[in-house]
Amino acid sequence: MGNFNDKSRAAYNQIADHYESSPEGRFTKKFRDLLAAMITLQANCNVLDVACGNGSLLAALNRRTPINGFGIDIADRMIKNAAANNPDMEFHVSGCEALPFQDCTMDIVTVCAAYHHFPDVTAFARETQRVLRPKGRLYIAEMYLPAVLRWICNPFLPLSKSGDVRFYSPKGILANFKRVGFEEIDVNISGHIQIVAMQKL
Repeated sequence: MGNFNDKSRAAYNQIADHYESSPEGRFTKKFRDLLAAMITLQANCNVLDVACGNGSLLAALNRRTPINGFGIDIADRMIKNAAANNPDMEFHVSGCEALPFQDCTMDIVTVCAAYHHFPDVTAFARETQRVLRPKGRLYIAEMYLPAVLRWICNPFLPLSKSGDVRFYSPKGILANFKRVGFEEIDVNISGHIQIVAMQKL
């Protein structure tokens, strides 16, 4: 687990100051735009973005509807920039396995193009269930690959320098969260992007 987090931290600290213009930033922009358009928001709801990067998703949501924004990221340089870009929001350097928030405090949790970096998705599912309020919603925007491509890519993915762990199907994502008390709301697939929406029971 530490090896994946260490590689992710190093890779994203390196590009943090020019993330939006980097190949990674340009690639993930469509994920962010599709996710931001899909999320249902209530004014002043608490939104936690896990692996928030420079806080651009939270900023986009806040432009639509005023929110109370919270973000965590493994890369401290990303968090420094997120806090500078969103001074009225709260940010922490943290992995996804132990979220630094109290029980039942969030209305929405988001993950944008980062779930394949998480070394322990089971721990993340438990933590998401813990911090979300009853009927709170989870939105995951993630790479979508057909089964044969996942079968080819997944054995080699952990060799990447960016801390990639595994690509998942929508069914695989849903199964992980259903085990800890979530139900499916919607699955949307657009080309290489899947957005899986769930609700805490």
